[in-house]
Amino acid sequence: MARELQHSTPPLFRQGIPALLKLIVCLSISIALMLIDFRFKALDPIRNNVNWILRPLEYVMMAPRNAFEATSEYFTTRSTLDQENQVMKVRQAELSLLANQSEFLMVENQNLRELMTLQKQVPFKTLPVEILFNPPNPISQRIVINRGSNDGLKLGNPIANDSGILGQVVRLYERSAEVSLLEDRDFAVPVQVARNGLRAAVFGAGRGNPLELRYLPVASDLEVGDILLTSGIDGVYPPGFAVAVISKIERNVDKNSSNVFCVPVAAVNRYRQALAFLYDPQFDAKAATVNNKSTSDAPLSNTPGRRQTRARGMQ
Repeated sequence: MARELQHSTPPLFRQGIPALLKLIVCLSISIALMLIDFRFKALDPIRNNVNWILRPLEYVMMAPRNAFEATSEYFTTRSTLDQENQVMKVRQAELSLLANQSEFLMVENQNLRELMTLQKQVPFKTLPVEILFNPPNPISQRIVINRGSNDGLKLGNPIANDSGILGQVVRLYERSAEVSLLEDRDFAVPVQVARNGLRAAVFGAGRGNPLELRYLPVASDLEVGDILLTSGIDGVYPPGFAVAVISKIERNVDKNSSNVFCVPVAAVNRYRQALAFLYDPQFDAKAATVNNKSTSDAPLSNTPGRRQTRARGMQ
């Protein structure tokens, strides 16, 4: 008996069913369950119940990760939107600048077209000029243009745009010139009323003040809105170009005089391009007389001078 106990296997190391057999049995059961579940969907109710029980726990476990992702996405999106907003603002400013430049170029192009049309209509030579700047002089009203004696410009040459007379060259350099505007104090232009041919002289009264039509009796046939054209009797300005429009008339019967105020037709601060009239009355007046004789049989409204005068009057 003692020998049997000595040679028997201790209880701790006793072996039952072999492990390989257990593995085979478990695999067989698993495969069988998988086939049954695939074929008959027998485990779906159990799976749904387990999923329903574990879903809240899953939400609780995923809450920190979802909160972190949502916060990170919020700050990332906010930063991206701020950057895009800054880019859009810069782009908007650029587009606004381009739009303004485009509008400015369109206006300038239209002005150049009108000057080219005027250049073809006048029977004498013209010179395109560009206004560079206004000298800082609070007393006189002058501008500086980019043409001078090297370009054929002379003292006294009139400067005009498509609307009418702007002024006259009073100081000449080789590559530039100073132009005295109509508003310059005591600057005079001989004119005549387009409606009745009454001749007078328009004088400047200083910066910001209306022009004055002086030396007219109280009974002069003048009306507000009358257009004043250059008469050409001074030999400086060619006849028929608009100068100003009568804006106010004050009649003084006791002194037999009238205070007539006018507004210039051509706006000097609107465009930078203009035309210098290289007008020589000794030659251009003779040429105009010959042209008028050759077209005397045609209606007056079809002659260049009359058409130009009517165009200035309509403006």
